[in-house]
Amino acid sequence: MSEKDKMINGDIYEPFCEELTNDRIRAKNLCQKYNSLLPSQKDEKKELLKTLLGSYGKDSVIEPNFFCDYGYNIEFDGFVYINHNSVFLDCAKIKIGDNTFIGPNCGFYTAIHPIDAKTRISGKESAKPITIGKGVWIGGNVVILPGVTIGDRAVIGAGSVVTKDIPSDVVAVGNPCKVKKR
Repeated sequence: MSEKDKMINGDIYEPFCEELTNDRIRAKNLCQKYNSLLPSQKDEKKELLKTLLGSYGKDSVIEPNFFCDYGYNIEFDGFVYINHNSVFLDCAKIKIGDNTFIGPNCGFYTAIHPIDAKTRISGKESAKPITIGKGVWIGGNVVILPGVTIGDRAVIGAGSVVTKDIPSDVVAVGNPCKVKKR
């Protein structure tokens, strides 16, 4: 099994193997190109996102600056709006539902570095997917950690750190993020 297959399957893998290094370079080159386009270059932006992302929802918008590790693990299920300065560490799938709005400076982190120092220093890691439901609103400066699922129509308050699943139809906020209102 390749290191890429291990990564996608959620197994411990070597991120600095040649294939994954090349995949990251490709994604970062495309992000750099995307971030340098003028706001008026909408068609070019759309084509770049179609090349970079695993699936790109119709008429979705990603404001620059946008950064990701691989791109092919990011999937939009319909229209998604992502405000400025987002970071997607997409070692595992990041799936985002239709009509979801994401504020500025948000981070989606699927990578998991081992707690054991010897294993961590060896450079190996694993990843867990992130799933965002439909109609979700994520406020600015939110961090979403590996393995989290956010239910449909949830609202995540600005500055939250989402460490555990959040159900549908709630307002959740804080560090760690907790349900405050149903």
